[in-house]
Amino acid sequence: MLKLLGWKVHGQFPNRSKFVAAVAPHTSNWDFFVAIAVKLALDVDIRFLGKHSIFIPPVSWLLRHWGGIAVRRDSPHGMVEQVSQIFAEKDALVLGLAPEGTRKYTLEWKKGFIYIAQAAQVPIVPMAIDYRNKTFIIMPPLQPDAEADVDMLLAKIKSRYSKTMAKYPNQVSGM
Repeated sequence: MLKLLGWKVHGQFPNRSKFVAAVAPHTSNWDFFVAIAVKLALDVDIRFLGKHSIFIPPVSWLLRHWGGIAVRRDSPHGMVEQVSQIFAEKDALVLGLAPEGTRKYTLEWKKGFIYIAQAAQVPIVPMAIDYRNKTFIIMPPLQPDAEADVDMLLAKIKSRYSKTMAKYPNQVSGM
């Protein structure tokens, strides 16, 4: 599917059983399909969180089959604890998240993916969807410790991305 769409993968998928994949920039519904194509091409089990309203029949079966976990975004309390508990219960879990939290422009990225990685004591692996070069980029992991300054870590992660990578650069959040 990737070759058919003209996409390639750059970088190595980490040889780790657990981590948070921070996939950005997220400005289009097409981002999801590119990420699913990468997941299938690499034959890796990546789970993702999606707003509960997209998990409706008959699409819900396919989303869950591809690794989807339905969440209510209108009730974020306890999400970090819930997801870190899932990490603790699993021998292997790769969780792909869009740090922006939406396709639309926002002033800042959400920090939940960092809090989840800290609480679960797992690395963050930045991954980029580069439409300009039709390349899905897997970057080296970062291991946040529990006391890492979240704002500094977020700035370090964001510095690895460029607005020009996005399908819609004018919608890139917080860069």
